[in-house]
Amino acid sequence: GEGDRNDFVDVLLSIQRDKSAGFEINRISIKAIILNVFVAGTDTSYTLMEWEMTELLRHPKCLKRLQEEVRTVCKGRSSVSEDDIQDMKYLKAVIQETLRLHPPLPLTVPHLSTQDVVLRDYRIPAGTQVVINAWAIGREAATWGPDADEFRPERHLDSSVDFRGQDFELIPFGAGRRICPAISFAAVLNEVVLANLVHRFDWRLPVESTEEQTGVAESTGSVIHRMFPLYAIASFAT
Repeated sequence: GEGDRNDFVDVLLSIQRDKSAGFEINRISIKAIILNVFVAGTDTSYTLMEWEMTELLRHPKCLKRLQEEVRTVCKGRSSVSEDDIQDMKYLKAVIQETLRLHPPLPLTVPHLSTQDVVLRDYRIPAGTQVVINAWAIGREAATWGPDADEFRPERHLDSSVDFRGQDFELIPFGAGRRICPAISFAAVLNEVVLANLVHRFDWRLPVESTEEQTGVAESTGSVIHRMFPLYAIASFAT
């Protein structure tokens, strides 16, 4: 019945009680796992969405172009489905540009070098913990040009660079064996949600908005949030 279903916490507690599971898990581990789910799976997702809306509201021409693309693909329908996304090239460019400038996790998951490596005259001994600065890589002028700090989704329309860990110019989800395991789910979820937001609503900033409220100042932490909350006004699209 409905009451017999176990949720995520129930499963963790059952593993704790089951001594034959092959490994042990205590209450501290359970709390850590749940915290990781919230931080890695929830906090990063809404943070990316907030940065996307920030940049689109700061660049009305980009927002208009995105709305035109989404509404053309979904003409006559009230919502966007996953199947529609493959025809939305500019949507993907907007998301990729936001990930470049505002990776929710500025530092990737630590890696451990398995052998001695010399990288540009730097010796990295085996067993060294290495942390990659994805935020700095995304703003490297030698890679992205003199306008590397500017939000310009068009740079991705004819580019083969992708954020899925194969191109080291852009690794917001990490790369290699410790790449984010939920990258595919996170990408699709973000695409569908953002597409529906711009399809069903028209967006604008409050008249009394200040540069502080609409700017791109960042807070510090393991996840990069806006320094100040974003306030936007939505109205149903006509």
